Amino acid sequence: MSMVHVAPEANLVLDPLTSLLAAEREDIIQYSMDPIMEQLDELDKIADDLVNSLAPSQPLLNTFEGREHTSYSAGFFGNTFYGVIVGLGVAGLMLLVMGALGVM
Repeated sequence: MSMVHVAPEANLVLDPLTSLLAAEREDIIQYSMDPIMEQLDELDKIADDLVNSLAPSQPLLNTFEGREHTSYSAGFFGNTFYGVIVGLGVAGLMLLVMGALGVM
């Protein structure tokens, strides 16, 4: 936010965004919120990226194009691999128990 001194001898300032002409006062201090709003926009992007990381179909903030479903595929193949490993372990344990009991 910036102010334009229209008539410095009369202490008149103009807000170019709202076209408001007013008297400049010594007891009022006005700060620009533009740098803070830019930081808030960056934090908003990071927060959206964090929420999007929970959905496998949404693109992440720092990913290349066309990699929207990468986490979905990685989760599918990873869980399939561990499912096969656990299944083979359970089947092997059952064979050992059946062999020890003399069922086979």
